[in-house]
Amino acid sequence: MSEDRVPERSESSDLTPPPPEPSASELLGAALGGAARSAGLDPNSDASTGRVVWTAMGGWRGVVESVLPSLTFVLAFTLTYDPDTETGNLPLSLGLSVGLAVVFTVIRLATKSPPGPAISGLIATVAAAALALFTGRAEDNFIPGFVTNVLYGSAFLVSALIGWSLIGLAVGFLMGEGTAWRKDKRKRRVFFWLAIAWAALFAARLAVQVPLYLAGDVTALGTVKLIMGLPLFAPMVAVNWLAVRALYPTHKA
Repeated sequence: MSEDRVPERSESSDLTPPPPEPSASELLGAALGGAARSAGLDPNSDASTGRVVWTAMGGWRGVVESVLPSLTFVLAFTLTYDPDTETGNLPLSLGLSVGLAVVFTVIRLATKSPPGPAISGLIATVAAAALALFTGRAEDNFIPGFVTNVLYGSAFLVSALIGWSLIGLAVGFLMGEGTAWRKDKRKRRVFFWLAIAWAALFAARLAVQVPLYLAGDVTALGTVKLIMGLPLFAPMVAVNWLAVRALYPTHKA
């Protein structure tokens, strides 16, 4: 009797094709979407517009951490301004600003709160203060902010012009459709204008603040920076939130 032979299984039958590597747009969308979700900007949530905006601003703690160091610098420099020398006490003003940023960071670490916002604020404050101390010009304390506005504004503008809106990439990831939104003319148009709106905001900040910097008017520059900060950021977030919820009505509460 011949032995029954079991047919050998082909090794190729056990092999499954590896999953495709994520594209650069998918990776960028995941990064942007993750950041938006961490900031409370998830279109899948049932939160009200006001709550979403308040969460994106970081609540009372986020507002204080964002505003107080800059406000303290402006007040200290203005109050110590000497008309004869046409300057204020720069070391004192910068020291108070950096000191507050350090306090906020320590409080977050002590209370085991997410330290990211405070740490990023501290790094920005220290970098700006170091530059101003190095040059001896108080207005140079605002240069890092100008650089940030240029980078963010350029990124939003370029992404809109080439048809890969950063807003669309983030929303596509959050809504689980990847880059499929690019096949929808309505979504592409909305995401294009939202990106343009953000680019316009950053450009407006530069258009107003750079002339004040060139004029060396530290008090006016600091005041305008505060006015064009959160007071403009909040309505922009609200507009984006409402626009996205209108595009995805099935996800509304």
